[in-house]
Amino acid sequence: MELIPSFQVDHTKIVPGIYESRLDEVGGDYVTTFDIRMTTPNIEPAIHPNAMHTIEHVIATFIRNDSEWKDRIIYWGPMGCLTGSYLIVKGHPTPAEICPLMIRAFEHCASYTGEVPGATLLNCGNYLLHDLPIARYEAARYAKILRENPCFEYTKTARITTNEGMTFFDS
Repeated sequence: MELIPSFQVDHTKIVPGIYESRLDEVGGDYVTTFDIRMTTPNIEPAIHPNAMHTIEHVIATFIRNDSEWKDRIIYWGPMGCLTGSYLIVKGHPTPAEICPLMIRAFEHCASYTGEVPGATLLNCGNYLLHDLPIARYEAARYAKILRENPCFEYTKTARITTNEGMTFFDS
């Protein structure tokens, strides 16, 4: 099997930021997947699952209610590695165009004090797996990064290809 594009990104060079992970065409329209990277993989600690789950609930609710973006949001959810989330939107906005939405969403999460939206036995598959104080901390940390020094381009790494056509993805 071929290595999927998101696993071909050199994770030793990713820093927190917003990256275009992939662009697809569906029925003549573009669908863009963004890598919303909150921590430096394999260097900084991953976000605790309870906090990430809370971030997912608070931000998913916020962006699906944002007057500018709600009709373009397809999906928001955490990465399995817990270093960020994926945002899938209709169209082909740039990371810089998504950044103001992410700043608003993460600032909202950082200051959120109510009940976690949808965190009930009836509405959530793991309603006890939440931690609002740590989610607020992580959201504030990431919002500050986006306000002060956002990164929108993956660092490119040269790949070694043998004469037989084999490519080494960890070079």
